[in-house]
Amino acid sequence: MDRFIIRGGKPLHGEITIGGAKNAGLKLMVAGLLTGERLVLTNVPRIADIATMRDLLVQHGVAVEDLNGDGSSYSIGGEITNTEAPYDIVSKMRASILVLGPLLARCRKARVSLPGGCAIGTRPVDMHLKGLETLGAEIRLEGGYINATAPNGLIGDRVILPFASVGATENLLMAATLAKGRTEIVNAAREPEIGDLVACLNAMGAKITGSGSGTLVIDGVDSLHGAEHRIMPDRIECGTYACAAGITGGDLKLLGGRVDDLGAVVRALEETGVEVTQESYGMRVRRTGALRGIDIMTEPYPGFPTDMQAQFMAMLAVAEGASMITETIFENRFMHVPELNRMGARINVHGSSAIIRGVHALSGAPVMATDLRASFSLILAGLAAHGETTLSRVYHLDRGYEAVEKKLAACGANIERVKG
Repeated sequence: MDRFIIRGGKPLHGEITIGGAKNAGLKLMVAGLLTGERLVLTNVPRIADIATMRDLLVQHGVAVEDLNGDGSSYSIGGEITNTEAPYDIVSKMRASILVLGPLLARCRKARVSLPGGCAIGTRPVDMHLKGLETLGAEIRLEGGYINATAPNGLIGDRVILPFASVGATENLLMAATLAKGRTEIVNAAREPEIGDLVACLNAMGAKITGSGSGTLVIDGVDSLHGAEHRIMPDRIECGTYACAAGITGGDLKLLGGRVDDLGAVVRALEETGVEVTQESYGMRVRRTGALRGIDIMTEPYPGFPTDMQAQFMAMLAVAEGASMITETIFENRFMHVPELNRMGARINVHGSSAIIRGVHALSGAPVMATDLRASFSLILAGLAAHGETTLSRVYHLDRGYEAVEKKLAACGANIERVKG
């Protein structure tokens, strides 16, 4: 099992290219199920989750072609020959649940395993299922599988989500593109990745309005056609490397980074003392003084994203004063706290909040990744720590970040991947 060896204490300086967004790319690949024609996606992130999604689509019978031979562009499309999404693939990645809506819309039936993914807490699919039932689907749960049918096709209706769930919004959005009549999704999630999905679906012939407003209106069409779409840059990767500049006292150019996509993350960075500017090439992030403690609460977009919580916690561990992070999205997303404390951090968890009392310096130690974002929080801690840090279970990291050690080493970090 691979691990990283990190020798900290060096400020990062240089350029990092921000890849395509994981949280957009996976859903855009699924959109290929909605048409028999070719959907061409460019700026595809070369990460493990994309490979898993490719395997899932292929077993549905859809052709997935690597256009450049390097995993950066895919052509997706063709006839669906299998409407079952099996446990052995779905258990690897929670985003697999998103094939349910498109399969129902196009084939009128689907059998999808209940999903897996990072162990960061309960993420029920109830909203997906209730929303699809509102659109006319008949759903039964049997033996760990969702068995869904829509004998007469899906019918447009008004769906009110009790929580602005990203996954439920995306599943219902894709399903509604081929439903009969008009669908309204009220309290829809507003993340930029959903806007990217809407743009792609509209390019494929869908009729969707209201992107970013909290209410999506979809007028169903008989069929979608092929299109070409460039995946947006990954705002979470961008925010993560911004934290790398902050925690090491560095100065990084994040090529392709977009300040507007980051929203509350930029404001939080600036409050800690990290300077963020939009430039023609992307974003520049630098720290010139001491880090300051701040309070953060995770919220649905445009609030502070839960996917940036762990990275900020690492940075605040070496900030002056005290900080508090309150997690409102996932109840188990503080599993990195014991590992950070092993490195000398002073963090206490009380229910859904973590109190962080900044220390002068962290110390290198053997640590273990527990989920995707927690993996990078420990890399950040290792980059700032005195001595050597060994991070094991980096397969979590490979699910969502591309060429981490190469990008960081190019900016002066002393980091290496050890195979084993």
